Amino acid sequence: MRRLITVMLVSASLASPVIIDRIAIVIGKSIIKDSDIERDLRVTEFMNGDPLDVGNAARKKAASRLIDQVFIRREIEVGDYPNATFKQTDEQLDQLKRRRFKTQAAFEQAMRQYGIPELDLRTQLQWQLTILSFIDIRFKPAVLVTDEEIEKYYNDHAAALRRQHPGKSSLDELREEIRNILAGEKENQEFFKWLDDQRKEAAIQYVEASLR
Repeated sequence: MRRLITVMLVSASLASPVIIDRIAIVIGKSIIKDSDIERDLRVTEFMNGDPLDVGNAARKKAASRLIDQVFIRREIEVGDYPNATFKQTDEQLDQLKRRRFKTQAAFEQAMRQYGIPELDLRTQLQWQLTILSFIDIRFKPAVLVTDEEIEKYYNDHAAALRRQHPGKSSLDELREEIRNILAGEKENQEFFKWLDDQRKEAAIQYVEASLR
């Protein structure tokens, strides 16, 4: 009887379906799995309010984002840059709910529609906040905004600036707002240039050729 039970258990385990999470991309010693792409795709589309699309074009975009994130994660770990806190993540999640959904039930329904658990959403929000902090700390010191650039931006965008900042109209009144805008643009330029350099130096192997 014991032998029969053992055989039945072994047979049952052999008959159970095995789900294999395939490796899609290899970057040096790091890997990106199919499940990573699927998760990033669904969560990103949910956060952006885009229609759910799991087609190949959407998968390629998600794969490209994840390749960049490999480089960012390495830099954050090597440089010991700070991670966003749970409190910051909760605040960001609350803002998302208030901006996009009338009720908690509507939020939960949308999560089910996109096929994502709240933990994945929280993880993504925390990671995005961590990246924003990394960009600010890593690239802001190299940014220089000149008075000439501020004046030119004011001349080119004066009407829009006045609409965005009621009660302020002159260059002096809007100087700091313009400086922050230009500094942010330059930070992003430095960041994307750094990412391009990382890609050029990295050995990226596309195991799933359609993601290339």
